[in-house]
Amino acid sequence: MSQNNHSGNLPPKTKMSKRAVSKKKNIVNYLTCATLDGLSAKTIEVEATFTKGLPGFSVVGLASSDIQEAKERVKSALLTNDFVFPPLKITINLSPSDIKKSGTHFDLSIALLNALHKEEILEEELFVFGELGLDGKVKSSSTLFPIILSLKEQGLLTRAIVPKVAMEHLSHIAGVEFIAVESLSEAIEILKSKDFKASTTKFEYQANSITINEQTFYDCKEIEADFSDVKGQSVAKRAALISATGMHNFMMEGNPGCGKSMIAKRLKDILPPLLEKEMLSIAKHQFLEGTIPNFKAKRPMRSPHHTATSASIFGGGSHKARIGEVALAHNGILFFDELPHFSKNILEALREPLQDKRVNISRVNAKVQYEADLMFVAAMNPCPCGNALSKKKSCRCSEQEIKRYKNRLSDPFLDRIDLFVVMQEVNMSDKMDYSSKELKLIVNTAFKAQIRRGQSSLNGKLNEHEIEKFCSLNKEAQKVLFSATERFALSHRSINSIKKVARTIADIEQSIEIEKRHLLEALSYRRR
Repeated sequence: MSQNNHSGNLPPKTKMSKRAVSKKKNIVNYLTCATLDGLSAKTIEVEATFTKGLPGFSVVGLASSDIQEAKERVKSALLTNDFVFPPLKITINLSPSDIKKSGTHFDLSIALLNALHKEEILEEELFVFGELGLDGKVKSSSTLFPIILSLKEQGLLTRAIVPKVAMEHLSHIAGVEFIAVESLSEAIEILKSKDFKASTTKFEYQANSITINEQTFYDCKEIEADFSDVKGQSVAKRAALISATGMHNFMMEGNPGCGKSMIAKRLKDILPPLLEKEMLSIAKHQFLEGTIPNFKAKRPMRSPHHTATSASIFGGGSHKARIGEVALAHNGILFFDELPHFSKNILEALREPLQDKRVNISRVNAKVQYEADLMFVAAMNPCPCGNALSKKKSCRCSEQEIKRYKNRLSDPFLDRIDLFVVMQEVNMSDKMDYSSKELKLIVNTAFKAQIRRGQSSLNGKLNEHEIEKFCSLNKEAQKVLFSATERFALSHRSINSIKKVARTIADIEQSIEIEKRHLLEALSYRRR
C-alpha cells in the first residue's frame, strides 16, 4: 500500500519544490530576465545547477555570442569580489530554450545565481538586469530601456534590479519599482537580506503640459528654425500649416532654391504635442538605433539621402533585423528631398508603412515588425534640370526626359499623399509673414479640437470608420464633393484624403462642420 502511494499518489508540488531538486543535494535556482524580439520583450528564466563532475561553466539555451562571453565577465567579477568557485560543473540554462537570446544584460542574473548557489532564490516577480564590468561594477546596455518599457506595456514587470547608471533613462517609465545597484556585491546583499528598497525617482519633463479629456500632452517650446525666415510662398506655408495640424503627408514641387527644404525643416517645430507614451516610444526606437535620447517633447525628423540603401531606410540585415529610417521617424516626420532620385524599389516599398503605419522586415533568421506612424514630407524639382517652372531660366530637358523623371513616381504611391503644392519663384519683393510661434498656436488650438472630439488619432491618420464619424460635411460640401468625384474620377482613397484635409482646415478655422469653403480649399491641394 505504501509502495502504491509512493509511486502513484504523490502530493502536489509546492512553489518551493518546483525549483529544488533536493533540500540536501543540488538546488536549481532561477532568476527572471528578458530578451528583445524585434520591439517586443520576451521573459526568460535564467536557471543554474551545480552538479558533481569535471569543473566547468557552460551556458545553454540558444545564447548569442555576447551571452557566451558573459562567462568571462562573470568569472572575473566574482573573483574580484572574493568569491571562490566550487569544484563543480556549473550549468546555466536560458529558458525557454527555443527562443534566441542576446544582450549583455544577462550578466548580473548569471553572476547572482553563482554567488548564491547554496541558497534558494524564490523571487518570481523580480526581474534582474545588468552588464558586469570585470571589477564587479553594474553597467547599462542599449537594449535595457526598450526591454523594460516593453515588459511594462505587456503588464509583466512590476519590480526589477537595474544598474544605477540606467536610472537617468529608466526613471521615465512610471509604474515600476526599480532597485538600483552600482555593484555586484550590492546586488548580492539585496537578495540575501530581501531588502528590496525601490527607487522613487520620477522624471519631470521640461515642457508645457496640456490636459485634454483627462490625457496629459507635452509640448516643447524650443524653435530651432523659424518660418519667418521663409519669405513669400504663402500657399506653400498654408499647406504646411494644414499638414502639421493633421499630420498629413505633404509634397512640394518647385525650382531649386525656392524654399522647399526650408519649409520641410521648419515643420518639426510646429507639430502637435505628444503623449508621454508617444515620447517613450520615440525614445525606445532611438535606443534601438544606438543613440541616447534627450526625452524632449519634440517629434523626430529623419531625412535620408537619396543614395541610401533599402536596408538603411526600412531596416534589416542578414542576421539581425535592425531598425531603419522609416521606423525612426515614428510619431514624427520622414523627409525625402529630391524624391524622384530615390530608387523605385524604395518608393514602392514605402506604400506599406504609409498605409499600415508599420514596417515588416522578413529575413530567414528574423521577422520583425516596427511601428511607423509618421508624416511623410517630400520635395522635388519639376524636371531633371529644375527650371521647367522658371520664367527667368530656360529648361534644358526634353519632353522625354521630363516624362521619364516623373514616371518614377507611381500613381498608387502618389495616392497616399494628401497635399500637393507647386512653389512659386523667389522674388525680391517677397516678405515674411507668419512666425513659427504664431503657427504653433494655430496648430495647438486645432489639436485641442481634435482630441476633444474624442479622436485617438489626428485627422491625417484617421481610418475608414473614424472618417465617417468625425468628417461630417454639410449639404453644400457634399454636393461639391460629389461633383468633384464625377469630374476628376477620384478614387476612394482620394475622397477620404480630401475629407481628412477638409476636416483639418475646418479645425484651423474652429468650425464644427466641414463647410463648402473648407472642401474647396482641400480640393485645391489635390494632385493634378
